[in-house]
Amino acid sequence: MMPLDAVVALAVFTFATAFTPGPNNIMVTASGVNFGFARTVPHMAGITIGFMVLLVACAAGLGLVFATVPALQLALKIVGAIYMLWLAWKVANAQPASNEPDDLARPLTFLQAAAFQWVNPKAVVIGLTAISIYVRPDHRVSDFLIVLFLFVLSTAMTVVTWTGFAWRCAAFCATRAAPGFSTSSWHCCWSPASRRWSGRSEAAIFRRSRFGTKKNIYSKK
Repeated sequence: MMPLDAVVALAVFTFATAFTPGPNNIMVTASGVNFGFARTVPHMAGITIGFMVLLVACAAGLGLVFATVPALQLALKIVGAIYMLWLAWKVANAQPASNEPDDLARPLTFLQAAAFQWVNPKAVVIGLTAISIYVRPDHRVSDFLIVLFLFVLSTAMTVVTWTGFAWRCAAFCATRAAPGFSTSSWHCCWSPASRRWSGRSEAAIFRRSRFGTKKNIYSKK
């Protein structure tokens, strides 16, 4: 069995690397905001299962393959960079899905999220590092099972936390957005007094612009 101090160090390593911002966490956060928690479940499952398969490949000798064929590392970096730029463009231009049947806005599927782990530099580096540090040659199976369990647990908790936080923040801001504004997420961060003042000012400006009144909007009745 893996020594207790090594298990504690591994647990700290897995949760620290999983919860820190990275491509996966940023994408599930954007998906949670735009599509909600339920529609992001396949994305979250794809990340968790995809990273688990990547860990198995790292334990099976993926690091040795990279060391033997350095060109594969360069190819991984290029493909990963191109794919991440494409995903960044999708995230930046994503819109919440409407009820229209021809709406093209879609979250990532299970297979897309799982395949992304193979071109995710953070995931590959973390997997190779964990296998090389925490899996002992004379205890490969038992040590690897502990590494796999902790990484699957931390990854699942991470994607659920980031997605749930983004989903609830979006819902919180949507319920407090200024009337008539669809993107006023900043409005929910104001204090109640400033929201009341803002609401009265917006209403007064609207009345003046529509009815042509010349009344000072700051004057009291």
